[in-house]
Amino acid sequence: MSERVMANHSTQAARNPRQINIVLRNSEASAGKQANISSLERGEQDLQRDKKTANRDPFAGVAKELDQMIGMSHVKDLVYEIYALIQITQYRTEAGLNAVPQVYHMLFKGNPGTGKTSVARILAKLFQSMGVLSKGHLVEVERADLVGEYIGHTALKTRDLVKKALGGILFIDEAYSLARGGEKDFGKEAIDCLVKAMEDYRSQFVLILAGYPDEMEFFLNTNPGLPSRFPLQIDFNDYTVEQLMQIALLMIKEGQYVFAPQTEFKLRQHLAEEKLSGGYGFSNARYVRNIIEKAIRHQAVRLLEQQSEQLSRQELMALRPEDLRWEKHK
Repeated sequence: MSERVMANHSTQAARNPRQINIVLRNSEASAGKQANISSLERGEQDLQRDKKTANRDPFAGVAKELDQMIGMSHVKDLVYEIYALIQITQYRTEAGLNAVPQVYHMLFKGNPGTGKTSVARILAKLFQSMGVLSKGHLVEVERADLVGEYIGHTALKTRDLVKKALGGILFIDEAYSLARGGEKDFGKEAIDCLVKAMEDYRSQFVLILAGYPDEMEFFLNTNPGLPSRFPLQIDFNDYTVEQLMQIALLMIKEGQYVFAPQTEFKLRQHLAEEKLSGGYGFSNARYVRNIIEKAIRHQAVRLLEQQSEQLSRQELMALRPEDLRWEKHK
């Protein structure tokens, strides 16, 4: 699952560009030139100070990425709590106080397209910038990458992937599938190997298991020792229709497209119907992205078939209602 769902809520501080007004009049010319040089020097000093501040605040970059994500307020709050805990733990260590060891293995519970993979990437950057992880990379796998075809093969594949993830995050999507086959299934061998790796490589990597909410609850119940090994469990809620529309509008804005008024109305109505139907395959932001990408392809065909000698900038940007198409439910 590599879905990535972004939006700018204008939460970033607005930059205040410094304007340098230079007036050269007779004897004031020299003084004005000197003032210009001084202003430029001050601007350079401010720029260097801003860079140093960003380097001192490892959460700055993470906060910027989080602010661009639609909704997910509780997820953002938890990420900040993790940052605060790491920072205060470092302060306590510097002050000669006891630092209680923390475990950052996590469970992500949510439907497809709710931002689980995107948040995992952000956490990897945070852990690396805070010194919790040495590399901060993300290794994303699923059942087929872990489970082998014969006895012993699964343990070998799983150990290799854990070693690849050392210094970063091992992200297992649809992790519940490892427990579906029962006692004789090789998926259980992968689970046992992962549990052992969490002990053998304590603090050397972070394991994140992700999947549908109900299935993840079933997965946890298959092994009594699993819940306690994942102290951080995050629920990724489905997006509302309004949030999905915000995601769609951001996507077309980034691609320099625009919706005609009827196009936006058509998409909003369709998303409302999809959410009301409660279809199991509805993939939230990923579903919206697929619709937008299809609309862009349909627009390209429509414009090409017009055989116009010259297309206006407005025509090249506009997505019309007929460009939005989707399969009708049977």
